[in-house]
Amino acid sequence: MMQNPIYFLLKQSRSTGPMLLPRLVHSSVTLQRNAESGGAETSDMPIEIENPFKKEKVVCILCKMKIEPDYKNVRLLSQFVSPFTGLMYGRHITGLCKTQQERVASEITKSQNAGMMPYYNKEPEFLEDPKLFNPDRPVRNHEY
Repeated sequence: MMQNPIYFLLKQSRSTGPMLLPRLVHSSVTLQRNAESGGAETSDMPIEIENPFKKEKVVCILCKMKIEPDYKNVRLLSQFVSPFTGLMYGRHITGLCKTQQERVASEITKSQNAGMMPYYNKEPEFLEDPKLFNPDRPVRNHEY
């Protein structure tokens, strides 16, 4: 097997002066071998891979864990309520999908009407619960 010759290219650099850069030149033997094998080598073909820049699909936490909101599960519902105002956080903060956000909102209303959850604040016993999301850093930008 014959090796490809290496030629040096003279390149002028402003800072260091002239430099010799190696250049690999393919010989005619390599080109003949490719022609005999039926064209280009398979290693030169592009690789079939998924799009590396594609973003992962975001799934809301209730859908991912397959949790159905219920008005009797006050501890879960209180995670989506502000401790200062008693209002439910928006979708851009909670990261819930539209259907789950509507279900949680209706279950919070049912729970408040049944007297299990307060209207204007959050139960003090639920203030130390682990956070499902950070209200100070929304998942998505606000619509307005």
